[in-house]
Amino acid sequence: MSNQSNNAPPSSVTDAVLLPSEPVPEGTHRVSGVDFEKFNGRDITAAEMVDNMKNMGFQSSAVADAARIINEMRAYRHPETGDKTTIFLGYTSNLISSGLRDTIRYLVRHRHVSAIVTTAGGVEEDLIKCLAPTYMGSFTAPGAGLRAKGLNRIGNLIVPNSNYCAFEDWLIPILDKLLEEQEVANKKAQKTGNEEDELHWTPSRIIERLGREINHEDSVLYWAAKNNIPIFCPALTDGSLGDMLYFHTFRSSPKRLRVDIVDDLRRINTMAVRAARAGMIILGGGLIKHHIANACLMRNGAEHAVYINTAQEFDGSDAGARPDEAVSWGKIKADGQSVKVYAEATVVFPLIVAATFARAGQPQSPDGETQKEMQN
Repeated sequence: MSNQSNNAPPSSVTDAVLLPSEPVPEGTHRVSGVDFEKFNGRDITAAEMVDNMKNMGFQSSAVADAARIINEMRAYRHPETGDKTTIFLGYTSNLISSGLRDTIRYLVRHRHVSAIVTTAGGVEEDLIKCLAPTYMGSFTAPGAGLRAKGLNRIGNLIVPNSNYCAFEDWLIPILDKLLEEQEVANKKAQKTGNEEDELHWTPSRIIERLGREINHEDSVLYWAAKNNIPIFCPALTDGSLGDMLYFHTFRSSPKRLRVDIVDDLRRINTMAVRAARAGMIILGGGLIKHHIANACLMRNGAEHAVYINTAQEFDGSDAGARPDEAVSWGKIKADGQSVKVYAEATVVFPLIVAATFARAGQPQSPDGETQKEMQN
C-alpha cells in the first residue's frame, strides 16, 4: 500500500491537470470539417465547401457565419410593405485592381446590392481596366527597376504608366463636357432666378456619368449606372482622378468644375434612414468602412454587418475594430447579426458569394431576384 502511495502522482497535480469538467451546454456543436468522402466521385461546389466549414473553427467558421448573415439580409421582407434589406457594399481600390472586380461586377449587374462606397482608386481602376489590362507580377519585384520601366506595382499586380495616359486621354474630354453643362445650367439659373436650374455635380453623379460614358460590360460603373445603384466616393480626389481634376483646373481656367460632397452625404444618409432594414458588407477598412457605418448611425444602427479585412484592433484603428465597437457607437444595432472575418478578401469573398448571391440551383431573373424569391 505504501509503495503504491509513493508511486502515485501528488494529488495537487492530478487536481490541477484532471480538473473535472462541467457538462457542455446542450445544443453545442461538435468541431467538424469537410468530409470529402461524402463527395467521392464528384467535385465539391464552393457553396458546399462553405456550408461544411461552419463547425471547423477559426476563420473557417467566420466565413460560414458571414454567408449565413448575408443570406439573412437577402431573405428579409418587411411584413407590411415587402421592402427588402438595403445592402451597402464597401470595397477598397486594391480589390478592383485585383480579379475580385469580376465578383463585384456580378453583384452589381444582378442588383444584389443597393449602394456602394469606394475610394478614388475603386472608381478609376475599374475604368482603366476597360481601356488597358492590369498584369500579374510579383510581390518581390524591385521598385527601382519597375520605376525605370514605367511600371507601377500593386502588391503582385503590375499597371503600366501607359494605362494612366490612356485614362487621361479618355477622361479630360468628359470633364470638359461636365464643365460645359455646369456653366450652361448656371447661366440659365441666373436668368430664371430659380436655383433648381443650377447643376450641382457630386461624386456619385460624376461616377454615374463615367459609367455611362465607358459603356463597357466589363465595368462595375457601367452596371451601377444601368441599374441605378449609386456609387459614393467622398475621397474622389485621392487618386489618378484627383490628378486629372487638378490638371483640368489649368485647362479650364478661369472656369472650374465644382463638386459637392455634402449633397452625396445627404443622399447616402437618407438611404440608410429610409431603409426597412440595413445591411453592411465591407471589404477592407478606412474611409469606406466608416462612411457606411456612419450612414447607418443615422438610423440607430444596421441590422446586419459583415466585415472582411486583415487589420487588428490593438492600435485603436477603425479598420481593425470588431463589429462590437460599432455597436458602442450605434452603427450596428445591439441585437444585430454581425461577424468579422480576419482574412484577405480575394481569398474568402468569392467563396461567400458562391454560398449566397450566386448559390447553385437558384437561377437569376433579369432584375437579380432568384426564381424562388419571385414565387414567394
